[in-house]
Amino acid sequence: MDIYIEAGDVLDHMFNACTTSQINEFIPEKRGFRIHGHSTTISLERAFWNVLEDMAHDANQPLARLIERVHDGCLVANDKNIASCLRVICLKYLNIYSSGATTTRADLTRAA
Repeated sequence: MDIYIEAGDVLDHMFNACTTSQINEFIPEKRGFRIHGHSTTISLERAFWNVLEDMAHDANQPLARLIERVHDGCLVANDKNIASCLRVICLKYLNIYSSGATTTRADLTRAA
């Protein structure tokens, strides 16, 4: 069965926009953290680590603290897979803070 991608569709555009230097964003990378005193290793694609690093920077906290906060917040939704929670958080972050979003970080900071 052939997969048909119409020229000019979203996926075609995204793959054509990727350069060979961006191929590393698809490669999983393992990092070790301590969450509430327990050592754990998390494997995510580099693209997700980039978003998490931006999130930590925006929140003025170390990446390890951000990971711990996501872990605590995701226990309600998914108590077994921190990597899955992190990926979903990254997507939500990008959706909320993309250039077309109506809510800005400053709006949320003022509301808090």
